[in-house]
Amino acid sequence: MDRPNIPLNALRAFEVAARQGSFTRAAIELRVTQAAVSHQLIALEELLGTSLFHRTPKGLVLTDEGTVLHPILTQSFDRIGNVLDRFLDGRYQETLNVGVVTTFATGYLIERLPDFQQKHPGVNLRLFTNNNRVDIAKEGLDIAIRFGEGLWPGLQATPLLTTPLTPLCSPDIGASLKTPQDLTKHILFRSYRSDEWELWFQNAST
Repeated sequence: MDRPNIPLNALRAFEVAARQGSFTRAAIELRVTQAAVSHQLIALEELLGTSLFHRTPKGLVLTDEGTVLHPILTQSFDRIGNVLDRFLDGRYQETLNVGVVTTFATGYLIERLPDFQQKHPGVNLRLFTNNNRVDIAKEGLDIAIRFGEGLWPGLQATPLLTTPLTPLCSPDIGASLKTPQDLTKHILFRSYRSDEWELWFQNAST
């Protein structure tokens, strides 16, 4: 169908009616009369040459054709709405989805966010805190800040800064430690990054 002939009002009425399951509730959401919703849907069904709803005493039930059409319209209207939401004070606002390890976010990044927002008012920054997984596409991220050597297949890595590995212990245990090897006499806890202690011992021995 040519774009000028696409019945946008009727499609919007159908999407809302299908989601609400009722002409009455659809009319309330659209701020029109129930008769106006019904008229739009009848016109749409006539245009398509098929029924989109079964009218039952318990409400509206989608036909097979309606079941195919409804999710496509929902996704399309959601995408349009998301784009329109990005306009701020007449300017288009880009959204940047950033995944960051929780410890890095709280210890380094958060205090720097006001400066970033002041310099980039047209960017809607969305932070997602998680562990050190590196699956940007699956997590719906634009970029991710991770600990590691940057050897992640299929991704471009840019070094930001170096971070020290520092053991933490109680004052009593700390007072008893004379050399790094003294730590091996104690139970060592680690995060999910299994190589941290090995790396620390290597660096501490040099």
